[in-house]
Amino acid sequence: MNFEGLDSGLAEYAPTMHSALDPVLDAHLNSSLLQNVELDPDGVALEALPVPESVHIMEGVYSELHSVVAEVGVPVSVSHFDLHEEMLWVGSHGGHATSFFGPALERYSSFQVNGSDDIRQIQSLENGILFLTKNNLKYMARGGLIIFDYLLDESEDMHSVLLTDSSTLLVGGLQNHILEIDLNTVQETQKYAVETPGVTIMRQTNRFFFCGHTSGKVSLRDLRTFKVEHEFDAFSGSLSDFDVHGNLLAACGFSSRLTGLACDRFLKVYDLRMMRAITPLQVHVDPAFLRFIPTYTSRLAIISQSGQCQFCEPTGLANPADIFHVNPVGPLLMTFDVSASKQALAFGDSEGCVHLWTDSPEPSFNPYSRETEFALPCLVDSLPPLDWSQDLLPLSLIPVPLTTDALLSDWPAANSAPAPRRAPPVDAEILRTMKKVGFIGYAPNPRTRLRNQIPYRLKESDSEFDSFSQVTESPIGREEEPHLHMVSKKYRKVTIKYSKLGLEDFDFKHYNKTLFAGLEPHIPNAYCNCMIQVLYFLEPVRCLIQNHLCQKEFCLACELGFLFHMLDLSRGDPCQGSNFLRAFRTIPEASALGLILADSDEASGKGSLARLIQRWNRFILTQLHQDMQELEVPQAYRGAGVSSFCSSGDSVIGQLFSCEMENCSLCRCGSETVRASSTLLFTLSYPEGSTSDKTGKSCDFAQVLKRSICLEQNTQAWCDNCEKYQPTIQTRNIRHLPDILVINCEVNSLKEADFWRVQAEVAFKMAIKKHGGEISKNKEFALADWKELGSPEGMLMCSSVEELKNVWLPFSIRMKMTKNKGLDVCNWTDGDEIQWGPARAEEEHGVYVYDLMATVVHILDSRTGGSLVAHIKVGETYHQRKEGVTHQQWYLFNDFLIEPIDKHEAVQFDMSWKVPAILYYVKRNLNSKYNLNIKNPIEASVLLAEASLARKQRKTHTTFIPLMLNEMPQVGDLVGLDAEFVTLNEEEAELRSDGTKSTIKPSQMSVARITCVRGQGPNEGIPFIDDYISTQEQVVDYLTQYSGIKPGDLDAKISSKHLTTLKSTYLKLRFLIDIGVKFVGHGLQKDFRVINLMVPKDQVLDTVYLFHMPRKRMISLRFLAWYFLDLKIQGETHDSIEDARTALQLYRKYLELSKNGTEPESFHKVLKGLYEKGRKMDWKVPEPEGQTSPKNAAVFSSVLAL
Repeated sequence: MNFEGLDSGLAEYAPTMHSALDPVLDAHLNSSLLQNVELDPDGVALEALPVPESVHIMEGVYSELHSVVAEVGVPVSVSHFDLHEEMLWVGSHGGHATSFFGPALERYSSFQVNGSDDIRQIQSLENGILFLTKNNLKYMARGGLIIFDYLLDESEDMHSVLLTDSSTLLVGGLQNHILEIDLNTVQETQKYAVETPGVTIMRQTNRFFFCGHTSGKVSLRDLRTFKVEHEFDAFSGSLSDFDVHGNLLAACGFSSRLTGLACDRFLKVYDLRMMRAITPLQVHVDPAFLRFIPTYTSRLAIISQSGQCQFCEPTGLANPADIFHVNPVGPLLMTFDVSASKQALAFGDSEGCVHLWTDSPEPSFNPYSRETEFALPCLVDSLPPLDWSQDLLPLSLIPVPLTTDALLSDWPAANSAPAPRRAPPVDAEILRTMKKVGFIGYAPNPRTRLRNQIPYRLKESDSEFDSFSQVTESPIGREEEPHLHMVSKKYRKVTIKYSKLGLEDFDFKHYNKTLFAGLEPHIPNAYCNCMIQVLYFLEPVRCLIQNHLCQKEFCLACELGFLFHMLDLSRGDPCQGSNFLRAFRTIPEASALGLILADSDEASGKGSLARLIQRWNRFILTQLHQDMQELEVPQAYRGAGVSSFCSSGDSVIGQLFSCEMENCSLCRCGSETVRASSTLLFTLSYPEGSTSDKTGKSCDFAQVLKRSICLEQNTQAWCDNCEKYQPTIQTRNIRHLPDILVINCEVNSLKEADFWRVQAEVAFKMAIKKHGGEISKNKEFALADWKELGSPEGMLMCSSVEELKNVWLPFSIRMKMTKNKGLDVCNWTDGDEIQWGPARAEEEHGVYVYDLMATVVHILDSRTGGSLVAHIKVGETYHQRKEGVTHQQWYLFNDFLIEPIDKHEAVQFDMSWKVPAILYYVKRNLNSKYNLNIKNPIEASVLLAEASLARKQRKTHTTFIPLMLNEMPQVGDLVGLDAEFVTLNEEEAELRSDGTKSTIKPSQMSVARITCVRGQGPNEGIPFIDDYISTQEQVVDYLTQYSGIKPGDLDAKISSKHLTTLKSTYLKLRFLIDIGVKFVGHGLQKDFRVINLMVPKDQVLDTVYLFHMPRKRMISLRFLAWYFLDLKIQGETHDSIEDARTALQLYRKYLELSKNGTEPESFHKVLKGLYEKGRKMDWKVPEPEGQTSPKNAAVFSSVLAL
């Protein structure tokens, strides 16, 4: 507030305010306050000035408790009680801020905010304090550190701030606008024009913004648009202060007189219910400040600049007996504030003193204050001095605590060895185009990176903490240091942070910059997301599964095909496997194998995820093999047909994964039994004794794989010749190799993990020695070694030595069937192909080369309970479809996080946090052996009439008419769609300390009713699908008020509705999507998400977005129908038929108003009128029947006969 406008005498006093900075004390200053004050040569106080203990405080009556000097002779410009801690903040005209702790006013911090301008307002936030000066907004920690410094335009003259929520601030001043600033981004987000310039005071209630102007007016503004709703012309001169409480507004100010401005002793009081003034309140002091102090009543505190304070009721009479006096050191009071608890009052005067008045001896400033952090005192022990020039002086004079642990200064030799920092390699393009003049080279800038910026890595292992790791996935983890954790950021468990808008404002693009689709992890049993991605990127499996369709309600092959179709359509947006996992939960074998996890087990990470995903891998291959063996063509799905992959009785899953074997059992009596069998995957069997051998004995992966495939073991078995159980030798021989080799690693204990670690170390040493390098004992390389290993003469094929660490797994293996039914397995490299010839030529002789296609790893992270991720080599066909390029690339798939990686990262396993679980090797040139065409198995017959599952349904209850053959939809036809849902699991949320709600896990919804209505033709508006979806899962809330679904509607035994399975209705919608119809509805994004459908954006016409203005609220279907169509819908409950018809009519109305989208400006005016009407009516449809008459009710008169 500009103090010069408060009192005419203050203008004369202001020039001398800083004259007290000489050693001579000002005459206004009470000498008793300066008994312990030390002044520097310039006369500035060095510390606060506490007064002696004051007199006894009477409960309930305000009296002075403490006085303290902030700065001698410098007027206090603003005071503010901290809203979070027990502190009082004071700002001075010299731009200095001081804080005092507790009712004793102990100095807490003191720092300079601005070097020239006065502090005009202070606002406390959770993490710091906001200071407003003339044209600067500074956010500082309570200790004085700057968080941000926001400079306003030099022409600005700011006076007031208002915190509208935790992250939005309004700033006003003498100019004709108010700025809105986002505190998170520290940017100006909005500029509101003000008709009456000079906003010096701002207040807020749950109804209005209140702006006090220098002209004496108080304007009431809308909370959403900031437009003026009402205006009070309070004073003819100027406004001094005002406050709002409940339905009352009280203001004090100056009136114009012949001699100038005079302080008006009448307070203006306004009733906000009737928006008019009530009887003015006459007071006995010259009011300069006022505040409501509501305790038992809504009493007002009126303060004059001379130090008089009077309490009175705003609607009563002021009593002269209620006046008390504040004794300021200076002649004038400059500021006044009331604590949040109403127990303390703070006054600041023109000589830099602060006075604290309280109504109790031990007041608290806030109802619930958090604990204040204090700086630790500097503890200096009195130790005897040591003279370092005396060689015989015993060091034992310095006491050292006795400890058996290693001291921090006791560095091992390995950490003390010099490690030179290599210069980054010069770009090859620069070397190619460089021209030398003497010893200086010149080359054009290839523009591969920003000018004058070159990334520099201190060590190669920094690649674990790349630029992505510096960005946290949630606000909770933004204060942690990435390098303190062993697990790289991109491998950590990712979670979705839900806001008020759900998933709409979550930035999935930050985690996935590719066009491939991730999978959301919040669904129960979504631990298998990584394996779903592996199966999807096997091209023959993807095509085979999408060609499959059967009549089983819960068929995993069908649901997986539907999910693969969504992954095909997605352009980088994440999908969710809710329908697939729903079918997965109904399979009895899955439950028997322990694959169905409870929510608590999944959240806490109980059990081994590695064992779980390996069991799931075996289960899914077996289940798909069984599902694909059924060759019947069900009558209900005439479009399914036989898979285009094969015509034999065996499934193609068997052809791809199955390995034919001979199991030979030899008894010690000489009897031998041979049985033929097949398996879909192999489990690694590690050499006995090698797991505990730490000497570093070399063992190739190919040897371990051969031992696991051609397994030989001694066991007890039944012998027909001996007719009893005998020790037998069981061996396994291979008849036919699979096209896809699946391996479960079975690293389930420390023994197996040590085996992988030892073999990786041995392989690393051998690789270095093979290429001419030597390794020192501490595993650090000398500079000459680095040069040799990185040079062409070193013949090191990889770009850095780090790529060889923790690698034991080969990228390719070579397998050969021998004539005596034996099997040869060896590691295969690109150099071997030059030596032995291409793999295709050797296949004729029973030699096959398998390339690594995917690795599934278990991430050990104690903070999150661990997770599962996959490295997948994505082939050319996928890149061609998604990005239009033909190349292969390795990617990391971590739920919805997808990132390209180097191929060496896929085979590097640091067993301390990254453990291999599943390996997929694919036979080279596999795709050329199979027909990869996908024929859509869904035909138009799915839309024809079908029987209901409900036993009690009658024809009189039918609510729809199925499509006839001549009504089959065509490309571009309109279909009105609406869906209703029920809740299976309630939302899980937590309440933060600041009162805000944080959603941990959203509620799990299930579709209960789907309605489709005709969008054109003679039967427009008549439904052709109105299916109630039967569910076998427990429903916790039918949401009857919003869905119209009642208990029993989804039960086949008692329901009278047209009840179907989810799969049946899903096929109908999939057919409509595939045929190219356009869906019209309201809020279709959520509908398709719960139904688990991916619909191209050009096939969705959502009235939510058609009738929406940017940065404004979404409008309900009920209000739109009333405003545009004069229809009153959704009376007691929602009805999906009514909603779908209304959405169609609204779309027709949109085309009419926008002239088929050709006149956007005229339609924009219509939308502005819609929003203005909605704000006036608070977005509620009027209830009386007389205000609305459904004009268009006769449009669908034919439907009423149903």
